[in-house]
Amino acid sequence: MEEIVIREATENDAEQLIEYTKIIGGETDNLTYGAEGLPITVEQEKGFLQKISEDKHSVFYCAWKDSVLAGTANLGGMPRRMSHRAELGISVLKSEWNNGIGTELMKHIIDYAKENGIEIINLEVRSDNSAAIHLYEKFGFKKTGTIPAFFKIIDEYADFDIMSLDLR
Repeated sequence: MEEIVIREATENDAEQLIEYTKIIGGETDNLTYGAEGLPITVEQEKGFLQKISEDKHSVFYCAWKDSVLAGTANLGGMPRRMSHRAELGISVLKSEWNNGIGTELMKHIIDYAKENGIEIINLEVRSDNSAAIHLYEKFGFKKTGTIPAFFKIIDEYADFDIMSLDLR
C-alpha cells in the first residue's frame, strides 16, 4: 500500500473537502447526499472545521494519498448529558475501498476518542452496506437496532442499522 497521511482537517482543506463530497456522493448511495455534494460554501465549511477544532469531543480527519484526498472520518461530540458520546461519520473514495484507508481512519478516530473522554461512539449505516458493517465490527461496534426506511432514493427505501462502540 502506498503511504497514506492522516491528519486533522484545517480551514485550508475546505475547498477540497467540498469537491470531495461531490465525488463520493456520485459514487455510492450510502451517503445522505448524491453527486451534488453538500449545499455549503467554502466559508461555511471553514466555519464548520474551526468549530470542530475547538471542541475536544469532536475531530475531523483527512486521509491523503499522493496529495489526493482519499478519505475522511469525523466524530461529532454531543452536548450536555450526552457529552460522553460522539457520532461517527466516515467515507473513502470508491477507488480506494478495501485498501486499508478506512481501517487507518478508524484507528485514529478510536484513539482520539479514548484520549479525549469519549466513552461511546454511535453511527448509522445502510443495512445492506456489508463492507462498512464488517469494518465497524472489526473494531468492536455492535448493532443496537434498525431504522426502517431511513433513506428514500426516488422510490426505493433503505433501512439503516444503528451501531455503537462502548469504550468504557
